[in-house]
Amino acid sequence: MKNNASSFGWSLSDRGFGPVSEPHSAAGSAETDSLASGFDLATYWRLAVKWRLLILILTAACLAIGLAVTMLTPPIYRASSVIQIDRETPQVFRDGVPTGDRGGSSLEFLSTQYGLLHSRSLAERVVNSLDLANSDTFLEQMGQPAAKSAGADTPDAVNRRRDRATRIVMANLDVAPVSNSRLVRVSFKSPSPQLSAQLANAISENFIQANLDHKFESSAYVREFLEKQIEETKQKLEDTERELVAYASGQQIINITEPNSDTQGQSLTTTNLIALNNSLVEARSRRVSAEEKWRQAQSAAVMSIPEVVDSAPIQTMIAERARLDGQYREQLEIYKPDYPAMQQLRAQIDGIDRQIASLGSNIKQSIRNQFVIAANEERSLQAQVDGLTGNVLDLRQRSIQYNILQRELDTSRELYDGLLQRYKEVGVTGGVTTNNIAIIDRAQAPGRPSSPNLLINLAIALFVGLGLGALSAFILEALDESLATPEDVETKVGVPVLGVIPKLGDGINPIVALDDIRSGFSEAYYALRTALQFSTPQGAPASILITSSRPGEGKSTTAFAVAHNLARVGRRVLLVDGDLRRPSLHRVVGGTNNVGVSNFLSGSDGLADKVQPTSHPNLAFIACGPIPPNPAELWGGDRATAFVQEALTQFDHVIIDGPPVLGFADAPILAAQVTGFLFVAESRGARRSQVRGALRRLASGHARLLGVVLTKFNARAATSYGGYDYAYDYDYAADSTARPGDKGRRAPR
Repeated sequence: MKNNASSFGWSLSDRGFGPVSEPHSAAGSAETDSLASGFDLATYWRLAVKWRLLILILTAACLAIGLAVTMLTPPIYRASSVIQIDRETPQVFRDGVPTGDRGGSSLEFLSTQYGLLHSRSLAERVVNSLDLANSDTFLEQMGQPAAKSAGADTPDAVNRRRDRATRIVMANLDVAPVSNSRLVRVSFKSPSPQLSAQLANAISENFIQANLDHKFESSAYVREFLEKQIEETKQKLEDTERELVAYASGQQIINITEPNSDTQGQSLTTTNLIALNNSLVEARSRRVSAEEKWRQAQSAAVMSIPEVVDSAPIQTMIAERARLDGQYREQLEIYKPDYPAMQQLRAQIDGIDRQIASLGSNIKQSIRNQFVIAANEERSLQAQVDGLTGNVLDLRQRSIQYNILQRELDTSRELYDGLLQRYKEVGVTGGVTTNNIAIIDRAQAPGRPSSPNLLINLAIALFVGLGLGALSAFILEALDESLATPEDVETKVGVPVLGVIPKLGDGINPIVALDDIRSGFSEAYYALRTALQFSTPQGAPASILITSSRPGEGKSTTAFAVAHNLARVGRRVLLVDGDLRRPSLHRVVGGTNNVGVSNFLSGSDGLADKVQPTSHPNLAFIACGPIPPNPAELWGGDRATAFVQEALTQFDHVIIDGPPVLGFADAPILAAQVTGFLFVAESRGARRSQVRGALRRLASGHARLLGVVLTKFNARAATSYGGYDYAYDYDYAADSTARPGDKGRRAPR
């Protein structure tokens, strides 16, 4: 049970029943919100238990259907062969670079191969290789009519048979690549294990042969194309060579090519010009060097010229003069200069000086002569170069067309050589029969069928059955309007449940059950009284209306039980029969209905003459009184407010047994006159739409809901029905202390 201990009342507007009157309990809001929006595994389990019979029936039906389908389906055998598909292996190399397949990613290549395995052309190739179009055995094994009939040899009939066999092969072929490898599993399924193995192997073999044929056809086409291009290029090369030779002869153009050289030769005139020009450069270099030496020799003394200084004869003479000069100086200390020996030494020294001067002059003149010779040689070579330059320019003018023809010849020769090389490569590639596809495992006839698989089919049927059952349960639960449990009230209506009253057995009087303080029925109302005491900070509300959506849900019994239990704790309680249309509370209490509420509302003063005592201490009762013709108008007048106010001056609590909500206007008017109201709903009898409609009508008068009391609740049936583990077993102690007269009076648990 849920109660509101922190604030007063329960706002119907927060649940969509009307305008806001009082803030509702935060705890109650959080709890109901969690029930409405949170994922609760226990809730789904209870839902499954509730609809378990439906789920079991649907699951059993699906299992039966799955079993029947499995038993009636003919067995299918799947045979598989494994092939390896590698990238194209290059067969020819040029300059160390392979000329095979270079483009495209591995994924694109393998996807292309998978597509070729699924292609119609391969299926037609298999059909033709095994003559499946005319095989009655093949078509009968595949569940098709016979291949041929009388007069069915026309081209159209043959094409139709071939097309039918091709479609059968394509429909039963399966290609599955092996993960992280270049292996591919090629499978074929049929009712015959031998046929499946034969077709799986035939598909793999024909795929390999088709790949080889494609390569051969491609190389043959390339060879034909290259042969044509080579022939045309060869003819053009020969014509260009003839034209070049004829033009060179007419223009007297002679080119010299060095042996073992691939460069184009030069003309004789150009060769001579180059040689003379090289000689001119060397002569000019010698002239510049000689001129520089002569310029230095002119401006310097003879003995300072480097050539003179470096001359070996002069160095010898200088050494001899130094020796004689040293001898002369030594003897000068002994002899005078005019001494004959001294004069002879002087004469020798002077002679050496003259020889040195003469030899230096000769060297200087030799430097000048070298300069003159170098200058003359340069002028001579320059004249020859100038003469040949004109000839070269004239030859170059005449060689323009020659060069054009020469370039055309070279281009044609290169193209011709390239075509010949490519033709040889294609010839080698076409002659090689290597294949990038190989069979790794050949298909073997399977020993058992691959389908139907009983376990898989039953598992699928089980999941389908459970899914249909769960879907049906959710749909039926969504369409279920009944309020069988407290959780139904809180989740489907969105209001709290303050009390759950157990259902009494047949023939048990509710008043007698209430008198037994140890009965479960009495304990349930004790719990409701406790919830009311904690519903507001001041305790139980002073004035309470007890109502329901329709008659017969136990509101009168609830009104009496609430008043009785409040009186038991010493509270002065006035029980009022507020149903001015069909009063019944006086029979429950054991009073009379001669005078009562209708008299007061009609204008009679005072309550003293209308209050009836009861057999229960602290509990008084006011009956309905004479049934008025206009109950709604009486409750809508000012006397109704005065009635409640005057009653509260004499009693602690006023409990009003009101009329049902639906169909009458009394209850909404009366609910606005009291502190709060309890709404009684019969378990399995109240409907969600009825309860919501009733609460919506009550909310229109700003009524304050205290909570819902769920009556006639069978906990054992609810546990079996919805998977709940209810513990509303209030009479657990009555078994050992029950009196003999109480037998049969206790409500069933």
